[in-house]
Amino acid sequence: MGEGGREREQLRQERAAAEEDAGRSDRNRLLIGYAVVSTVVLAIAALVFVLASGGDAEEGGPARDAGGAHINFNAEIGSTNGVKPDERAGTLPPAAKAANLEAAAKRAGCELQLRLEDEGHTHIPPGSPEPGYRTNPPTSGNHVEAPFQQADGAYLEAPEPINFVHSLEHGRMAIQYAPELPEEDQLALKGLYDTMYGATLLFPNGEMPYEVAATTWTNLLGCPTYEGAATLDAIRAFGKATWGKFGGEEVFAFTFTGPTPAEPAPPQAAG
Repeated sequence: MGEGGREREQLRQERAAAEEDAGRSDRNRLLIGYAVVSTVVLAIAALVFVLASGGDAEEGGPARDAGGAHINFNAEIGSTNGVKPDERAGTLPPAAKAANLEAAAKRAGCELQLRLEDEGHTHIPPGSPEPGYRTNPPTSGNHVEAPFQQADGAYLEAPEPINFVHSLEHGRMAIQYAPELPEEDQLALKGLYDTMYGATLLFPNGEMPYEVAATTWTNLLGCPTYEGAATLDAIRAFGKATWGKFGGEEVFAFTFTGPTPAEPAPPQAAG
């Protein structure tokens, strides 16, 4: 092989080596790209799963709305305390027909007790025995220490009374129903709740002497029977008259989302 041939062969080998190095670099960059894309996809999938399932993020994080249950919690607002959320789709309520609380309660056959005795504000540890509340459901009294007050939301199970009584102290309203109430009626209450879920709780209560009740701090609306739209009107009026006005701790000091019992969303906006 002549001198020129040796030079061409050397150049060929150098080009081959350079192309091989370039190929390795391209493959490495491609693998890194795949890894980055996979990481992003997995992160998005995890986020979608958390949002779709209502989330199991650590309590104490940012307040959030967990789907149809409207769970809203953080270190200030309260805790879910492991109570199962109610994600059922409610039935849209009819438009209100009665705005006056006394008239609405009478029309629905409900007992109305306003400005009851304040039974105390002492904080007690989680799991403590009930302090012997003098109303059923309770409307005030000693209750669990922060941050274990029951978070705003709809639940399929009854929270501990010492937990939701602390919520009432924060200006919240609790709508409660007998567990044996027909599901159609439960979904009607859920639909009403969907229009007024800000700073509000909804849950079954098998210990009270009513089919439906609503409570705020030192106030009670007790309905022996569920009377459809009349009962929904009474709850609306009760919320407007008492929500956020009792308990000694301004409701607006605690972040919440959505419409309020004082200013519920119109039925067509529910959902």
